[in-house]
Amino acid sequence: MNVRPTTLPRHELVGLPVEVRTASNPAFEGISGECVMETTQTLGIESEGRVRQVPKEAAEFAWTLPSGEVVATAGSRLVARPARRTEHRGDSKWR
Repeated sequence: MNVRPTTLPRHELVGLPVEVRTASNPAFEGISGECVMETTQTLGIESEGRVRQVPKEAAEFAWTLPSGEVVATAGSRLVARPARRTEHRGDSKWR
């Protein structure tokens, strides 16, 4: 299944380029790099030679898809265990 703007929350995010557009903590705004880790509540973004943990709930992210398209996503849509969020069967709020 290809990553599309409408299905981004259902896909693996690790490996995608990402930028923090807005955040409740201004120190996180503007961080950009590759998503290298994901937990239930945070994204690990490798930027400037270090990995920064950014809370999902209080931020908006801009993802660059393999097609080159940039997609903005509210972090609140991504809050969940990655394995649960990427399941493709059954009812899911991430579809």
